[in-house]
Amino acid sequence: MTAARALRILGTGAVVPDNELLSTAIDERLGLAAGTVEARTGVRVRYVEHGTAAQLGARAARKALAAAGLDLADVDVIIGASATPDQPLPCNAALLHEELAPPHPVPAWDVNASCLSFLVALDLAATLIDAGRHRHVLVVSSDIASVGLDWSELGASGIFGDGAAAAVLGPADGTDSAVLAAGFSTHSEGAHTCEIPGGGSRHAPDRVEGPYGDIARFRMDGGAVFRLAIQHLPPFVDGLLAEAGDIELPDLPLVIPHQASHHGLSWLRQRLGLRDDQMVDIYADRGNQVAASLPSALHAAIESGRLRRGDLALLLGTGAGLSIGGIVLCY
Repeated sequence: MTAARALRILGTGAVVPDNELLSTAIDERLGLAAGTVEARTGVRVRYVEHGTAAQLGARAARKALAAAGLDLADVDVIIGASATPDQPLPCNAALLHEELAPPHPVPAWDVNASCLSFLVALDLAATLIDAGRHRHVLVVSSDIASVGLDWSELGASGIFGDGAAAAVLGPADGTDSAVLAAGFSTHSEGAHTCEIPGGGSRHAPDRVEGPYGDIARFRMDGGAVFRLAIQHLPPFVDGLLAEAGDIELPDLPLVIPHQASHHGLSWLRQRLGLRDDQMVDIYADRGNQVAASLPSALHAAIESGRLRRGDLALLLGTGAGLSIGGIVLCY
Protein backbone atom coordinates (compact mmCIF):
# COMPACT_ATOMS: atom_id res chain seq x y z
CA MET A 1 0.00 0.00 0.00
CA THR A 2 1.14 3.58 -0.58
CA ALA A 3 0.62 6.98 0.98
CA ALA A 4 -1.70 9.60 -0.52
CA ARG A 5 -0.32 11.62 -3.44
CA ALA A 6 -1.82 14.73 -5.00
CA LEU A 7 -3.00 14.04 -8.55
CA ARG A 8 -5.71 15.40 -10.82
CA ILE A 9 -7.23 13.67 -13.84
CA LEU A 10 -7.35 16.58 -16.28
CA GLY A 11 -9.09 14.80 -19.14
CA THR A 12 -10.05 11.36 -20.41
CA GLY A 13 -11.01 9.87 -23.76
CA ALA A 14 -12.16 6.48 -25.00
CA VAL A 15 -12.81 5.00 -28.43
CA VAL A 16 -13.98 1.74 -29.95
CA PRO A 17 -13.19 0.50 -33.45
CA ASP A 18 -15.60 1.19 -36.29
CA ASN A 19 -16.28 -2.52 -36.82
CA GLU A 20 -19.15 -3.81 -34.68
CA LEU A 21 -19.42 -7.53 -33.93
CA LEU A 22 -22.76 -8.61 -32.49
CA SER A 23 -23.02 -11.82 -30.52
CA THR A 24 -25.77 -12.90 -32.92
CA ALA A 25 -23.18 -12.82 -35.74
CA ILE A 26 -20.96 -15.18 -33.76
CA ASP A 27 -23.99 -17.44 -33.19
CA GLU A 28 -24.46 -17.62 -36.93
CA ARG A 29 -20.76 -18.18 -37.64
CA LEU A 30 -20.58 -21.08 -35.16
CA GLY A 31 -23.95 -22.58 -36.10
CA LEU A 32 -25.46 -21.87 -32.69
CA ALA A 33 -29.02 -20.92 -31.83
CA ALA A 34 -29.60 -17.17 -31.79
CA GLY A 35 -28.83 -15.73 -28.35
CA THR A 36 -26.44 -18.51 -27.32
CA VAL A 37 -23.24 -16.44 -27.26
CA GLU A 38 -24.84 -13.55 -25.39
CA ALA A 39 -26.34 -15.96 -22.84
CA ARG A 40 -22.97 -17.64 -22.27
CA THR A 41 -20.74 -14.55 -22.29
CA GLY A 42 -22.97 -11.68 -21.23
CA VAL A 43 -21.73 -9.62 -24.19
CA ARG A 44 -24.27 -8.17 -26.62
CA VAL A 45 -21.75 -6.42 -28.87
CA ARG A 46 -18.02 -5.94 -29.03
CA TYR A 47 -15.83 -4.06 -31.52
CA VAL A 48 -13.02 -5.37 -33.71
CA GLU A 49 -10.04 -3.29 -34.88
CA HIS A 50 -8.44 -3.97 -38.28
CA GLY A 51 -5.65 -1.42 -37.80
CA THR A 52 -3.03 -1.22 -35.05
CA ALA A 53 -3.23 -0.68 -31.31
CA ALA A 54 -1.05 2.42 -31.72
CA GLN A 55 -3.49 3.93 -34.22
CA LEU A 56 -6.46 3.17 -31.98
CA GLY A 57 -4.65 4.52 -28.92
CA ALA A 58 -3.77 7.76 -30.72
CA ARG A 59 -7.48 8.40 -31.28
CA ALA A 60 -8.18 8.04 -27.55
CA ALA A 61 -5.15 10.16 -26.66
CA ARG A 62 -6.31 13.06 -28.82
CA LYS A 63 -9.74 12.96 -27.17
CA ALA A 64 -8.18 13.01 -23.69
CA LEU A 65 -5.92 15.94 -24.58
CA ALA A 66 -8.88 17.88 -25.96
CA ALA A 67 -10.87 17.21 -22.78
CA ALA A 68 -7.91 18.45 -20.72
CA GLY A 69 -7.54 21.59 -22.84
CA LEU A 70 -3.92 20.69 -23.58
CA ASP A 71 -1.91 19.61 -26.59
CA LEU A 72 1.08 17.34 -27.11
CA ALA A 73 3.50 20.20 -26.51
CA ASP A 74 2.33 20.22 -22.87
CA VAL A 75 3.02 16.51 -22.28
CA ASP A 76 6.16 15.50 -20.38
CA VAL A 77 5.94 11.73 -20.84
CA ILE A 78 3.75 9.25 -22.72
CA ILE A 79 3.07 5.96 -20.94
CA GLY A 80 1.76 3.05 -22.97
CA ALA A 81 -0.33 0.94 -20.58
CA SER A 82 -1.51 -2.01 -22.67
CA ALA A 83 -1.41 -5.79 -22.59
CA THR A 84 -1.40 -6.60 -26.33
CA PRO A 85 1.38 -4.67 -28.10
CA ASP A 86 1.60 -4.39 -31.86
CA GLN A 87 5.03 -6.08 -31.75
CA PRO A 88 7.56 -7.17 -29.09
CA LEU A 89 10.00 -4.34 -29.93
CA PRO A 90 10.02 -1.38 -29.70
CA CYS A 91 7.65 -0.59 -26.83
CA ASN A 92 4.15 0.29 -28.00
CA ALA A 93 4.53 3.77 -26.51
CA ALA A 94 7.16 4.44 -29.19
CA LEU A 95 4.71 3.37 -31.92
CA LEU A 96 2.04 5.53 -30.29
CA HIS A 97 4.56 8.39 -30.24
CA GLU A 98 5.03 7.89 -33.99
CA GLU A 99 1.26 8.10 -34.55
CA LEU A 100 0.87 11.22 -32.39
CA ALA A 101 4.00 12.97 -33.77
CA PRO A 102 4.59 15.32 -30.81
CA PRO A 103 6.48 18.54 -31.58
CA HIS A 104 9.39 17.57 -29.30
CA PRO A 105 11.06 14.23 -28.43
CA VAL A 106 8.89 13.56 -25.38
CA PRO A 107 9.94 10.29 -23.70
CA ALA A 108 7.63 7.31 -24.21
CA TRP A 109 7.69 3.98 -22.41
CA ASP A 110 5.46 1.05 -21.59
CA VAL A 111 3.90 -0.41 -18.48
CA ASN A 112 2.57 -3.92 -19.06
CA ALA A 113 0.68 -5.43 -16.16
CA SER A 114 -1.94 -7.18 -18.30
CA CYS A 115 -5.44 -5.95 -17.45
CA LEU A 116 -4.02 -3.87 -14.59
CA SER A 117 -1.71 -1.83 -16.82
CA PHE A 118 -3.72 1.40 -16.51
CA LEU A 119 -3.87 1.15 -12.71
CA VAL A 120 -0.11 0.56 -12.45
CA ALA A 121 0.55 3.50 -14.79
CA LEU A 122 -1.80 5.70 -12.77
CA ASP A 123 0.04 4.76 -9.57
CA LEU A 124 3.44 5.53 -11.16
CA ALA A 125 2.22 8.80 -12.65
CA ALA A 126 0.90 9.90 -9.26
CA THR A 127 4.35 9.40 -7.76
CA LEU A 128 6.13 11.22 -10.61
CA ILE A 129 3.75 14.18 -10.54
CA ASP A 130 3.56 14.46 -6.75
CA ALA A 131 7.37 14.43 -6.59
CA GLY A 132 7.62 17.21 -9.17
CA ARG A 133 9.39 14.99 -11.72
CA HIS A 134 6.71 15.59 -14.38
CA ARG A 135 3.79 17.98 -14.65
CA HIS A 136 1.63 16.40 -17.37
CA VAL A 137 1.55 12.66 -18.06
CA LEU A 138 -0.41 11.04 -20.89
CA VAL A 139 -1.42 7.42 -20.17
CA VAL A 140 -2.84 5.39 -23.05
CA SER A 141 -4.30 1.88 -22.88
CA SER A 142 -5.07 0.32 -26.27
CA ASP A 143 -5.71 -3.35 -26.78
CA ILE A 144 -6.58 -5.51 -29.76
CA ALA A 145 -7.47 -8.87 -28.27
CA SER A 146 -9.47 -10.10 -31.25
CA VAL A 147 -6.44 -11.13 -33.34
CA GLY A 148 -5.27 -13.77 -30.85
CA LEU A 149 -8.52 -15.53 -30.07
CA ASP A 150 -9.80 -19.00 -30.87
CA TRP A 151 -13.45 -18.21 -31.52
CA SER A 152 -14.45 -21.86 -31.31
CA GLU A 153 -13.65 -21.72 -27.56
CA LEU A 154 -16.15 -19.19 -26.22
CA GLY A 155 -14.99 -19.51 -22.61
CA ALA A 156 -11.66 -17.94 -23.49
CA SER A 157 -12.64 -15.88 -26.50
CA GLY A 158 -16.28 -14.84 -26.49
CA ILE A 159 -15.88 -12.23 -23.75
CA PHE A 160 -13.28 -9.99 -25.42
CA GLY A 161 -13.51 -6.79 -27.44
CA ASP A 162 -11.04 -4.22 -28.76
CA GLY A 163 -10.79 -0.64 -27.57
CA ALA A 164 -8.64 2.20 -26.27
CA ALA A 165 -8.81 4.77 -23.50
CA ALA A 166 -6.49 7.54 -22.34
CA ALA A 167 -6.07 9.96 -19.46
CA VAL A 168 -4.11 13.18 -19.06
CA LEU A 169 -2.82 13.47 -15.51
CA GLY A 170 -1.45 16.53 -13.76
CA PRO A 171 -0.85 18.21 -10.40
CA ALA A 172 -3.75 18.85 -8.05
CA ASP A 173 -2.88 22.58 -7.82
CA GLY A 174 -4.66 23.28 -4.56
CA THR A 175 -7.61 20.94 -5.08
CA ASP A 176 -8.39 17.81 -3.08
CA SER A 177 -7.77 15.55 -6.07
CA ALA A 178 -5.46 12.70 -5.06
CA VAL A 179 -4.62 9.03 -5.12
CA LEU A 180 -5.50 8.27 -1.51
CA ALA A 181 -4.22 4.70 -1.54
CA ALA A 182 -2.94 2.18 -4.06
CA GLY A 183 -2.13 -1.48 -3.68
CA PHE A 184 -1.09 -4.44 -5.82
CA SER A 185 -0.46 -8.12 -5.16
CA THR A 186 0.54 -11.07 -7.32
CA HIS A 187 -0.33 -14.72 -6.68
CA SER A 188 1.88 -16.61 -9.11
CA GLU A 189 0.21 -19.95 -8.53
CA GLY A 190 -2.05 -18.52 -11.22
CA ALA A 191 0.76 -17.45 -13.55
CA HIS A 192 -0.27 -19.86 -16.32
CA THR A 193 -4.04 -19.64 -15.99
CA CYS A 194 -4.21 -16.74 -18.45
CA GLU A 195 -1.46 -16.42 -21.06
CA ILE A 196 -0.17 -16.16 -24.60
CA PRO A 197 2.86 -18.49 -24.59
CA GLY A 198 4.38 -17.37 -27.89
CA GLY A 199 5.92 -14.05 -28.87
CA GLY A 200 8.93 -14.03 -26.55
CA SER A 201 12.25 -15.80 -26.04
CA ARG A 202 10.79 -18.73 -24.10
CA HIS A 203 9.01 -20.04 -27.18
CA ALA A 204 10.98 -18.33 -29.93
CA PRO A 205 10.29 -19.65 -33.46
CA ASP A 206 13.58 -21.58 -33.64
CA ARG A 207 12.77 -23.33 -30.35
CA VAL A 208 9.35 -24.54 -31.41
CA GLU A 209 8.45 -27.58 -33.48
CA GLY A 210 5.18 -27.52 -35.35
CA PRO A 211 2.85 -24.60 -36.16
CA TYR A 212 3.78 -21.48 -34.24
CA GLY A 213 0.22 -20.24 -34.37
CA ASP A 214 -0.83 -22.82 -31.78
CA ILE A 215 1.17 -21.07 -29.05
CA ALA A 216 0.52 -17.54 -30.29
CA ARG A 217 -3.14 -17.63 -29.30
CA PHE A 218 -4.65 -16.59 -26.00
CA ARG A 219 -5.38 -19.32 -23.49
CA MET A 220 -7.37 -19.00 -20.28
CA ASP A 221 -8.61 -21.31 -17.56
CA GLY A 222 -11.48 -19.08 -16.54
CA GLY A 223 -12.53 -21.24 -13.62
CA ALA A 224 -9.06 -21.19 -12.06
CA VAL A 225 -8.77 -17.43 -12.53
CA PHE A 226 -12.15 -16.88 -10.90
CA ARG A 227 -11.38 -19.13 -7.92
CA LEU A 228 -8.13 -17.33 -7.20
CA ALA A 229 -9.70 -13.90 -7.59
CA ILE A 230 -12.58 -14.54 -5.20
CA GLN A 231 -10.16 -15.97 -2.64
CA HIS A 232 -7.88 -12.92 -2.55
CA LEU A 233 -10.06 -9.94 -3.52
CA PRO A 234 -12.13 -9.41 -0.33
CA PRO A 235 -9.18 -9.08 2.09
CA PHE A 236 -7.34 -6.98 -0.50
CA VAL A 237 -10.23 -4.51 -0.73
CA ASP A 238 -10.51 -4.34 3.06
CA GLY A 239 -6.83 -3.46 3.38
CA LEU A 240 -6.95 -0.87 0.62
CA LEU A 241 -9.94 0.97 2.11
CA ALA A 242 -8.33 0.94 5.54
CA GLU A 243 -5.16 2.43 4.05
CA ALA A 244 -7.21 5.18 2.41
CA GLY A 245 -8.49 6.33 5.79
CA ASP A 246 -10.86 3.64 7.02
CA ILE A 247 -13.32 4.30 4.21
CA GLU A 248 -16.41 2.10 4.20
CA LEU A 249 -17.72 0.68 0.93
CA PRO A 250 -21.26 2.10 1.37
CA ASP A 251 -19.71 5.58 1.59
CA LEU A 252 -18.07 5.30 -1.85
CA PRO A 253 -20.11 6.94 -4.62
CA LEU A 254 -18.58 4.66 -7.24
CA VAL A 255 -16.70 1.42 -7.71
CA ILE A 256 -15.11 1.23 -11.16
CA PRO A 257 -13.94 -2.33 -11.85
CA HIS A 258 -12.06 -3.96 -14.67
CA GLN A 259 -14.81 -5.30 -16.93
CA ALA A 260 -13.55 -8.88 -16.74
CA SER A 261 -16.69 -10.97 -17.27
CA HIS A 262 -20.38 -10.92 -16.43
CA HIS A 263 -19.82 -13.63 -13.81
CA GLY A 264 -16.98 -11.64 -12.24
CA LEU A 265 -18.97 -8.40 -12.15
CA SER A 266 -22.00 -10.17 -10.71
CA TRP A 267 -19.89 -11.79 -7.98
CA LEU A 268 -18.21 -8.48 -7.17
CA ARG A 269 -21.55 -6.69 -6.87
CA GLN A 270 -22.92 -9.39 -4.57
CA ARG A 271 -19.80 -10.06 -2.47
CA LEU A 272 -19.06 -6.40 -1.78
CA GLY A 273 -22.73 -5.55 -1.31
CA LEU A 274 -22.69 -2.83 -3.95
CA ARG A 275 -25.79 -0.93 -4.92
CA ASP A 276 -26.62 -0.83 -8.62
CA ASP A 277 -25.90 2.89 -8.71
CA GLN A 278 -22.47 2.32 -7.17
CA MET A 279 -20.89 0.11 -9.80
CA VAL A 280 -19.89 1.13 -13.31
CA ASP A 281 -20.73 -1.68 -15.74
CA ILE A 282 -20.17 -1.19 -19.49
CA TYR A 283 -19.39 -4.84 -20.16
CA ALA A 284 -22.43 -5.88 -22.22
CA ASP A 285 -21.70 -3.30 -24.92
CA ARG A 286 -17.89 -3.55 -24.95
CA GLY A 287 -16.81 -6.92 -23.64
CA ASN A 288 -13.51 -7.28 -21.81
CA GLN A 289 -11.15 -4.78 -23.46
CA VAL A 290 -8.13 -6.01 -21.49
CA ALA A 291 -6.09 -3.05 -20.16
CA ALA A 292 -8.35 -0.56 -21.95
CA SER A 293 -11.34 -1.93 -20.03
CA LEU A 294 -10.94 -0.09 -16.74
CA PRO A 295 -10.04 3.36 -18.15
CA SER A 296 -12.93 3.03 -20.60
CA ALA A 297 -15.25 2.48 -17.62
CA LEU A 298 -13.61 5.43 -15.83
CA HIS A 299 -14.19 7.65 -18.87
CA ALA A 300 -17.82 6.51 -19.08
CA ALA A 301 -18.35 7.45 -15.43
CA ILE A 302 -16.83 10.90 -15.95
CA GLU A 303 -18.59 11.58 -19.25
CA SER A 304 -21.99 10.57 -17.87
CA GLY A 305 -21.59 12.72 -14.76
CA ARG A 306 -21.66 9.77 -12.39
CA LEU A 307 -18.15 10.67 -11.18
CA ARG A 308 -17.93 14.33 -10.20
CA ARG A 309 -15.16 16.50 -8.81
CA GLY A 310 -14.50 15.72 -5.18
CA ASP A 311 -16.09 12.26 -5.37
CA LEU A 312 -14.31 9.20 -4.06
CA ALA A 313 -14.01 6.14 -6.29
CA LEU A 314 -12.51 2.68 -5.95
CA LEU A 315 -10.76 1.48 -9.10
CA LEU A 316 -10.32 -2.28 -8.86
CA GLY A 317 -9.20 -5.13 -11.07
CA THR A 318 -7.44 -8.41 -11.65
CA GLY A 319 -5.02 -9.42 -14.35
CA ALA A 320 -2.87 -12.28 -15.60
CA GLY A 321 -0.28 -13.30 -13.10
CA LEU A 322 -2.63 -13.67 -11.21
CA SER A 323 -2.44 -10.08 -10.00
CA ILE A 324 -4.85 -7.85 -8.10
CA GLY A 325 -4.75 -4.07 -8.06
CA GLY A 326 -6.73 -1.19 -6.68
CA ILE A 327 -6.66 2.57 -6.24
CA VAL A 328 -8.83 4.77 -4.05
CA LEU A 329 -9.13 8.04 -5.89
CA CYS A 330 -10.49 11.45 -5.00
CA TYR A 331 -11.52 12.75 -8.40
